Amino acid sequence: MTSTTDFRLPDLGEGLPEAELIQWHVAVGDTVTINQPIAEVETAKAVVDLPSPYAGTVAALHAEAGTVVEVGSVLISFDTGGGAPEPTTDTVTDEVVPPNLVGYGAAPTSTARPMRKRRGGGETPSSSPTATITAPAPSTPAERAERPRSTPPVRRLARDLGVDLEQLTGTGPDGLITREDVSAAVGVAAPAIAPQASVADADEIRIPIRGVRKHTAAAMVRSAFTAPHVTCFHTVDVTETMALVRRLRDDRELAEHRIGPLAVVAKAVSLALRRTPELNSRWDEEAQEIVQLRRINLGIAAATPRGLVVPVIRDVGALALPGLSDAIRELAATARGGRTAPADMSGGTFSLTNIGTFGIEAGTPILNPGEAGILAIGAALRRPWEHDGEIALREVMTLSLSFDHRLVDGEQGARFLVDVARILEDPARALLVA
Repeated sequence: MTSTTDFRLPDLGEGLPEAELIQWHVAVGDTVTINQPIAEVETAKAVVDLPSPYAGTVAALHAEAGTVVEVGSVLISFDTGGGAPEPTTDTVTDEVVPPNLVGYGAAPTSTARPMRKRRGGGETPSSSPTATITAPAPSTPAERAERPRSTPPVRRLARDLGVDLEQLTGTGPDGLITREDVSAAVGVAAPAIAPQASVADADEIRIPIRGVRKHTAAAMVRSAFTAPHVTCFHTVDVTETMALVRRLRDDRELAEHRIGPLAVVAKAVSLALRRTPELNSRWDEEAQEIVQLRRINLGIAAATPRGLVVPVIRDVGALALPGLSDAIRELAATARGGRTAPADMSGGTFSLTNIGTFGIEAGTPILNPGEAGILAIGAALRRPWEHDGEIALREVMTLSLSFDHRLVDGEQGARFLVDVARILEDPARALLVA
């Protein structure tokens, strides 16, 4: 007996209405297991592997790679042989409820404890009766159980150059396969990153507005026309901070943390926000209330091949400088690899954007929707500067603070900026903050 079951594209986070199908991992006729990755999709916030909620045979694929699929549309059909879990009905809404996805995977369909691999070989029952199967079998004998790790642009480049990613060893963070790795395999220079585009004529190139770019554009317009922005600037002598960074990097006990200026600024921001909680708050229009937040969830703007993303480090105030540096480094590597989960880009309370990495001194950053402030960190440049009554060559940085004037008065914004500046001028002042 056969039974065909449709799987509709689920909401992959925060009510996002659509996702672009990057590539299929299965084909019609393939046998799949529960939680086996069946497709790679890109939302407005992240690239994710979509696991199968059913075990069975692929009966039909309802979308082609490169197309945008709306949430709720049928994505794939399975021949489950009558073994698929029956959809349940919500007793309140009378709506059919699809199988529950755990981390975009499926809920277990058996009351028996699933098996997991023992480190030394063999299998052992999981200690949790609700654990899901996380080691899917490949769809064909020739396919590996785990795909090579790379980003969609790199995979497209590999296909164009005829490079088998299975044969490459990645040199990027955590073994990520980079454009340079693919190009080196065929002995050519890595081409510049180019988005998918269609050539209308010889004079123009049209680029579809999708994914991160579409989400970023909508968020920035919403922010610009909702929150009254004010930006103020402060140029700071950061010579002592830069000297501290060099000492910490030379310290053998701290060398593995690779503490940089961004981590020091992030720490200074977390300390300054204690004195100015107005900048760690949000505006509740419906309740007509200002909500001050106890914890600082710091968003770090990251430029990636897919566009600008702002993943969040949670409860920054609880992290010492080494741990904060580790979190920033891990966050950046995950974002560049396109592996940041949608949930990791929500819940921010204040943001940083390090425009200094591009050699830029100052700017007017736009707030992330729902946040009261964002600080742009300029490049640290050696300049003649007044120091101890004389002119000396010092390392100088400009800080640019944008804030929501509904939540923050000019005096409060200025006080926060001065507090951050004083710590960067003399890092020892951090010891005075309760």
